[in-house]
Amino acid sequence: MQSTYFSTLAQWLEHCERIHPENISLGLDRVREVAQRLQLTMPCPVITVAGTNGKGSTCAMLEAVALQAGYRPGVYTSPHLVHFEERCRVHGEMVAADALLPHFAAVEAARLAGEEVLLTYFEFTTLAILRLLSQAKLDVAILEVGLGGRLDATNIIDADCAIITSVDVDHTAFLGSDRETIGREKAGIMRAGRPVVVSDPVPPQSVIDHAQAIGADLWRFGQDFNYSGDPQQWGWAGRGRRYAGLSYPALRGANQLVNAAGVLAAFEALRDKVPVTAQAVRTGLAMVELPGRFQVLPGEPVLVLDVAHNPHSVAALAANLDSMGATFPTTHAVFGAMADKDLAPMLEKISPLINRWYFTDLPVPRAAKAVDLQRQWRSLEKNAAPHDAVPPEAVFSEKADPAVRLSVHRNKSAQSPQGQAQAAQKFSQTFAQPEHALKAALAAAGPADRIVIFGSFYTVGEVVKDGPPRLHAKHLG
Repeated sequence: MQSTYFSTLAQWLEHCERIHPENISLGLDRVREVAQRLQLTMPCPVITVAGTNGKGSTCAMLEAVALQAGYRPGVYTSPHLVHFEERCRVHGEMVAADALLPHFAAVEAARLAGEEVLLTYFEFTTLAILRLLSQAKLDVAILEVGLGGRLDATNIIDADCAIITSVDVDHTAFLGSDRETIGREKAGIMRAGRPVVVSDPVPPQSVIDHAQAIGADLWRFGQDFNYSGDPQQWGWAGRGRRYAGLSYPALRGANQLVNAAGVLAAFEALRDKVPVTAQAVRTGLAMVELPGRFQVLPGEPVLVLDVAHNPHSVAALAANLDSMGATFPTTHAVFGAMADKDLAPMLEKISPLINRWYFTDLPVPRAAKAVDLQRQWRSLEKNAAPHDAVPPEAVFSEKADPAVRLSVHRNKSAQSPQGQAQAAQKFSQTFAQPEHALKAALAAAGPADRIVIFGSFYTVGEVVKDGPPRLHAKHLG
């Protein structure tokens, strides 16, 4: 069959969406067949990272330490916030769209070389990126699992070291309805005789059992490595090495120490293949960056971006918000999520910290409608204002000129006793786009307030697609 060739990345991505009717179709037979036709191998040590949460942060810290150690790392991660090219980095730099084109063409030719193989969008794009990384003269490849582990497309590559960051209930339609079942899926990235770092402090027994059954070299948090710390610094201890007086990772949030501890365990487990110095560890962790993971942007009001989109990650976000150490008169939340998420525990966990909600539609069919998110929140929030109540602050109109500069103003009636009584209630609005929801939050927020944008990658991605917003509130005179 004649293979197709496109001249832009956007055209290739549209093609990938068309050739397979399902977004997710777990199983390695199709992707392994095409990989064999491509003669795909990874000629460098590979670290594969699975887990419910913390995968992206772990990959970013692995990359940062490797860079500071003088290595040339390659990273594959998903999904992306704004640009597809974010999914692949070589030597710390996002790959150019044009650099991906020959690898998409090679995957297309291989899947049509013989009996046609249908690939999902994720499988096709994963193969293209893996092929690019295999030819990039890397010292170490860092692969983030997309979903689960055992049947994920990244698992066609044998990991020299596997990391399992956390196991929680998510993607139940594909992975199972409990932690033990999900743990078995994630444990599928382990390889016999090779190290696996389990940084989940309380892992499912299924993860431990699988490591022992196949003879993997199990590095378990709390037994083979651990960390300790005080408000100024932290330390790490593993089987044969210690680090003391470390600065906290540049990525914010209490859970990042657990992720960092797993990263140091992985480098210690791979010390014969990818040795790193103490200075590389210190500098790498101090310089690591990852947009959208409890990313706090200074301004008036303060803006927090977080792709927390399941109960476990939203609980971490709530804890991080609670520990920010400042007093915020009002916290505004812009929230959009996929319809298949377990929304009730997410809303219940964070709702006590949120005063105003701005629920938004998202530009994907899987997304929950804003009105449905609002309805579920109202069923859980006892302080929800009546449906037709008007909040004390000025209300944004979606018909406003999108070119209008983001600014803040307050209705003086909010300072009246009636306004103060209204402020005790929790108000919500719905919007067709995250950008409109953010503008509404800005229109109602004061300079000392806080705006949190969280949920799906699409929620955060839509508001940062032209760069992170810079907020400058009008001060109350």
